[in-house]
Amino acid sequence: MQDIDQAYQNGALILGADAYPPRWAAAAQDFRESLGPRAVLDQSYGTEPRQRFDLFYPQGQPKGLLVFIHGGYWLAFGRETWSHLAAGALGRGWACAMPSYTLAPQARLSEITAEIAQATRAASALIAGPVVVTGHSAGGHLAARMGCADQALPTVRRVVPISPLAELEPLRQTAMNADLRLDADEVARESPARLALRSNCSAHVWVGGAERPAFLWQARTLSEAWACDWTVGPKQHHFNVIDGLADPHSPLMAACLGGL
Repeated sequence: MQDIDQAYQNGALILGADAYPPRWAAAAQDFRESLGPRAVLDQSYGTEPRQRFDLFYPQGQPKGLLVFIHGGYWLAFGRETWSHLAAGALGRGWACAMPSYTLAPQARLSEITAEIAQATRAASALIAGPVVVTGHSAGGHLAARMGCADQALPTVRRVVPISPLAELEPLRQTAMNADLRLDADEVARESPARLALRSNCSAHVWVGGAERPAFLWQARTLSEAWACDWTVGPKQHHFNVIDGLADPHSPLMAACLGGL
């Protein structure tokens, strides 16, 4: 019988996983410092302590806005760890916003979804042009939710969920559901694979070819539900699948911003 907790483990099964978070944090800090006044940090989109976003500007007038939403199973991390991933958007002439959000168990997933919608509206009010929302893992879930028909986000033209959690029912069986508190009603309301893609929004799902089978299943399930393109990144695992966001010429950045 499959161990459902092991099916959704990532770090324990990636060689050298412990080195990634400090490396991400150092790269993010260096990137923020390198931008100087083009990094506008700690902007509020609400009254709660984690309702903040950082906004990074390219050289010249932005063509639009890319929003990146961090992962961590809605339980960990914040925007400060990922700043360097804005480099790809900036290199293509786009601004990039990175929000934090209230973590579980303090917030339920439906509340986190509402926070990200609020953050997206606040950031998009500062940047003219189209909005693309991407995110990784739990952030991939939230990015997908921004493309769903129940979200009133007309400026969001495209969503690119990376290794998303799109069908939440399996997570009810994991130990972390003690903190997530998912029930049948919330699974139905918050699983992007059960919801319609908004008519004015396109989607492209991205996942690493070396990821856990559960994440490949999640990505394919969403792509089939939405009849949208999906890409399996060769040799990419759950921690390096996001690296392309830092490279303006990467296939991942082309999936995000190409054609807009």
